[in-house]
Amino acid sequence: MSDPHPARFPEREDKRTFLRKLVEFIHPGPDSTAELIETLVEAQENNIIGAESRAMLEGVIRMADMTAGDVMVPATRMDLVNIDEPYDLMLNGVIDTGHSRFPVYQNERENIIGVLLAKDLLKLQRAPELNIRALLRPPVFVPESKGLNDLLREFQGNRNHQAIVIDEFGRVAGLVTIEDVLEQIVGEIEDEFDTAEDEGDIYGLADHSYRVSGDTTIERVEDAFDVRLASSDPDDEFDTIGGLIAHEMGHVPKRGERHAMAGLNFVVLHTKGGAVKWFKVSPIVDAAV
Repeated sequence: MSDPHPARFPEREDKRTFLRKLVEFIHPGPDSTAELIETLVEAQENNIIGAESRAMLEGVIRMADMTAGDVMVPATRMDLVNIDEPYDLMLNGVIDTGHSRFPVYQNERENIIGVLLAKDLLKLQRAPELNIRALLRPPVFVPESKGLNDLLREFQGNRNHQAIVIDEFGRVAGLVTIEDVLEQIVGEIEDEFDTAEDEGDIYGLADHSYRVSGDTTIERVEDAFDVRLASSDPDDEFDTIGGLIAHEMGHVPKRGERHAMAGLNFVVLHTKGGAVKWFKVSPIVDAAV
């Protein structure tokens, strides 16, 4: 027969000292985001947590107030694939930009009909009879106001890594990826399209142009293309091609912008953190020839 009066679990003992209770009464815990971040700074100064841990915790806290519109790539800078393009043009575009997946549109950029994974293009080489539409994945659309916490949870749940951001009028506002969200917590994430600092390089492309890292030294670019690159201001000196081109353009370069210099055409392929990660470089063809 069961005990009509089962024993209750004893309440957890409060092991705080009287002094600790008094301190907590006089100085209650933080009641705002700013105070919470100040508390983290104090914890680091007291060697309770490390600098990297504090930065990540701050990122988590700040992310709670951020939306997809805060971190998206604007629509004007999105790399898209035109479903009606010939296969060779499509492949060259995918190679040049170096992304792993692309929104696909038909007729106009606003009309997103699917997402193409770069690796799926290889299937067309083995089976040209395939219709590229059969390779498209369904696109995911989210409003600009979508909170980053909710967006990250959805990315994890549906295994999608990117979403098309829609504004209040139903137009395409931009593109957001899981990397954009995670970078708010852990900082910039280097991927296969990035190079480590001081390891810039130059790669040949299928159309006989070249992909040049923005971190590549000016001397290396000069040697590779047999040119002389100098700033328009003789008093300025630059170590990398990215720094020189940005100075000559007079502003932070954006994806798709072009700049001609020393007989070379520099096209900005990829930017990150306000710096050019990759250029597409080709000799300027004399139209008169």
